[in-house]
Amino acid sequence: MLQQPEGLACGVDEAGRGPLAGPVVAAAVILDPARPIEGLNDSKKLSAKRREALAVEIRSKALAWAVAEASVDEIDRINILQASLLAMRRAVDALAVEPSHALIDGNRCPQLSCPAQAIIGGDGLVASIAAASILAKTHRDAGMLELHALYPQYGFDRHMGYPTAVHLKALAEHGVSPVHRRSYAPVAKLIGP
Repeated sequence: MLQQPEGLACGVDEAGRGPLAGPVVAAAVILDPARPIEGLNDSKKLSAKRREALAVEIRSKALAWAVAEASVDEIDRINILQASLLAMRRAVDALAVEPSHALIDGNRCPQLSCPAQAIIGGDGLVASIAAASILAKTHRDAGMLELHALYPQYGFDRHMGYPTAVHLKALAEHGVSPVHRRSYAPVAKLIGP
């Protein structure tokens, strides 16, 4: 079982720093110690089906949870690191319960109104960060499926915007869509100077 700190700590994680398309998504979760959730783990270590089931359980059992995004335009304007931190801040600010402190997956903390601690590999160590990683990932995947309906030629339903061979081939064939990150090298290269 992953550790769960005392007090109203919120776990925070993001999904979607690496993809060439779509927003970056962050989630913040304050778990209820009286309603433990079995099987929480880093979302990347869970099957899509298991993530979806856990996401439903997290939303029903957590004391508070919130999901927020930073848009493709924001990513291109301020860079992916700053956009990730912005999405994290938005998620924490959107919580219905004010956290006593925040535990952030990674090595950087966003500017928050409560104390924050960065934990490298936190999504595999702290239950609330694992829960946040699951909500961020499932929310982002659902959003990429919506983008797939608008831009089916890119195959977002298969790679979620990550730079796979299939995605790069589709980009070369169809050009850059409005949901592609223009500041990312494989996309920028297609746009030209």
